[in-house]
This record gives sequence, C-alpha cells and structure tokens, in this order.
Amino acid sequence: MTDRDFDLLDLDREPPEDDPADEAPARPHRRRRRVLLVLGTLVLVVLVGVGGFIGYLGWRVDSNVTQAELLPTVPPPSTAPDGTPIQVPTSGNGTNFLVVGADSRGKNDRGRADVIVLVHVPADPTTIQMIHFPRDLFVDIPGHGKNKINASYAFGGEPLLVETIQNLVGIKIDHVARTDFNGFKDMTDAVGGVRVYAEEGNDASGNGGAAIRKGWNDLDGTQALAFVRERYELSQGDISRGRRQLAFVKALLLKATSKETVTNPLAVARFADAATKNLVVDKGLSIGTMKDYALALRGIRGSDVVFATAPFTGFGTDPNAGSIDIVDTKGMKLLGEALRKDQMDGYLDVFQTP
Repeated sequence: MTDRDFDLLDLDREPPEDDPADEAPARPHRRRRRVLLVLGTLVLVVLVGVGGFIGYLGWRVDSNVTQAELLPTVPPPSTAPDGTPIQVPTSGNGTNFLVVGADSRGKNDRGRADVIVLVHVPADPTTIQMIHFPRDLFVDIPGHGKNKINASYAFGGEPLLVETIQNLVGIKIDHVARTDFNGFKDMTDAVGGVRVYAEEGNDASGNGGAAIRKGWNDLDGTQALAFVRERYELSQGDISRGRRQLAFVKALLLKATSKETVTNPLAVARFADAATKNLVVDKGLSIGTMKDYALALRGIRGSDVVFATAPFTGFGTDPNAGSIDIVDTKGMKLLGEALRKDQMDGYLDVFQTP
C-alpha cells in the first residue's frame, strides 16, 4: 500500500508539500468524498452480507420445516372407556406444545415416540416448563383401551397421542412438533458437542456403543445419540432414560445459547439447519409464528427451563402391555390444574426433576 492509499483513511493528514495537487483547493474535499465513498461501500458490503446471511438462514429454515396434520381433526370423545366424563378445555393460559422425538430405524418406519415432552410456555414467558411423559405410562387410549402411552403413537400417530394426553391431563395442546433422533445427533455436532451430567454410567455395549461415566461427559453427536437411547443398563429403565433425555436437552440449550455459539454465524447456521431439517410441525404453526415465539423467548437461558416428569406411583406389569409405569391419578390432576391456570411454580415444588 502506498502513501496515497493511506491518505484515503487519514482525514487529518496534510498532503506532502511537493505534491502538485496541493495547488488545487478542492483536493481535501475530493479526498473526504473518496473516504466516505470507501466507508459507505464497506458498510454496504457488510449490510448486504448480513442481510444475505439472514435471508439465506430464513430460506433454509423455511425449506426444511414440513407441515402436516399432527393435531386431532375430529372432536374428542366426551367420556372415557369407563364412563368417566372427559373435559378438555378449548384454551388455557399460556401455550402448550407437544414435542415428539421419534426413533425411526428405517425409511418406511414411523418409529416409536421415545421422547414425549409437553412444553408449557407461560403467558408471561420468563420461564419454560418441560414435562416428560415416560413412554411406558399405562393410560387410556381412545378407541384402543388401556396400553402404554407410546402405543397411541403407534396406533394413530401424533393426533392420537395428542388426544391421549389431553384426556389424561385435562389440557388443550395448541401445537405439535416432531423430530427424529438423528436431529439430536446433528444439532449436537452443529454446536461442537455438549457437556452432559449423567446420574448413572453404562458401558459401551448399549445403543451406539458409547461408554458413559457417572458425572460429566463431553459428547459428540454419535455419543449423544447413544446417551439418549440407552435404558437397559439404567436402574429405572425408561424413567432413567427420560431423565437422561432431559439432561441432554438442557445441555443442548445451554450450548446453543452460549456466547460461543451465538457469536459464530456459521455455528448459528449449522444449528438452525440441523434443528429444522427433520422437523415436522402442525399446520397451524407457521414459520412466522415460530419466529414470533423465538423473539418472545429470546431472553430465556438454560437456567430458565424447568424440567419435571409426569407423575407416576411405581411400576407394574400388564398381560398385554408388559412392564408399565402406573399413573399417579391425583398428581396428574394437579398437573392439569397447574397448566390450565398457568401456575406451575407450586406444582414444581413437589414434582420438579433436578
């Protein structure tokens, strides 16, 4: 770079005395105009780059997300199989999202609803409550009698699962989102791995062949997938796996909202792509609505997300369903009341998962 090139960036520098251009009185003004032109061009390039990145990100998310009929399209029955009246409110305080993680093992396999989480966003969203429903909860499934809650997904997909939970808890589910376990893997890799606390360890013979030690574990996508799938080596089977899944979700939230991630445009783009490329949502949940919720929740951090397990009293067996988790009827009623009234704090004092 020459001295004349530096002149473009130094507004206060006087031109050399032997420069013939000194005699031209308009020279300083022309130089300032050139400086402004360069700076303006740089600003324009930055704005176009940022705008292009945001535009690309929006296009990518929009093209990734699939909308489908995930909510019931017919009115639910007014009574349970045993004749008990069912009262599902048409609305409530806050918004209830049902998030389903399907573990599909083949191209034409719907998969099993191995992650069933009810996400409650209060009307004043300073916190988010996530309620995990163990897949072995023994419940009434409309049109199919009593079975594990996971069976409702096998029988009728998300609409029947929604209807089953609405009847069980006495709430209105507003939106549904489904991803598959590969989405967990890809999101983990997109943020460079996660650090997760394991209440129990397991050797490498389980799902995916990843050995997990009790305590903190740094996991890549493949290891995280094995972490959330494992249950056979855990003390309480599906219940323990559910706690692992909640621990993983919290770790992923913390990493995705960390300064390390949000200040890295490439990491943001990779995470947004990974989070949405396997995402299916109900037809009422538009991209614009999703953006509005994201904006409303922009101040939420990992510590503001509270976890609980849907209440159950213990374990049992059923001749048809096999091993089951027995529903805590009283606790489920309290959960429904807390969700409907947007008063989860009192409920979580009793039922919160650490």
